Amino acid sequence: MALTATMAAKQRAERRISVHLPMTIRGRDSRGFAFEEATSSENLCRSGAAFLVRRDVPPGTDIEIHIPFSAQTRRRPETDFTTQGRVVHVSEELACGGRLVGVQFTGPRFHRVFRPESTS
Repeated sequence: MALTATMAAKQRAERRISVHLPMTIRGRDSRGFAFEEATSSENLCRSGAAFLVRRDVPPGTDIEIHIPFSAQTRRRPETDFTTQGRVVHVSEELACGGRLVGVQFTGPRFHRVFRPESTS
């Protein structure tokens, strides 16, 4: 399914937060093999995420995303976040051997608030 200009504009209108959270993704790669991979987010917004993967997952691939919240960093009780997503873009292979994958959430949206990680 092609990403329309309207959908792309809406996605870009949402504020992306550069934050590295541990996450586990599950799905099927380009050869149809089921996989589960531990990774971390590069950035998040309410409707999607970007992260590195070692598997070849083409655009249109449906995946499950799980982000655990550490009890050590909780100020109030929170539950882990689990949702489904669809891959909307994939970078060329990077020097690290992975690819940066952008996913649009098709299940529950992300509602946790973060401050961007600073580079200072």
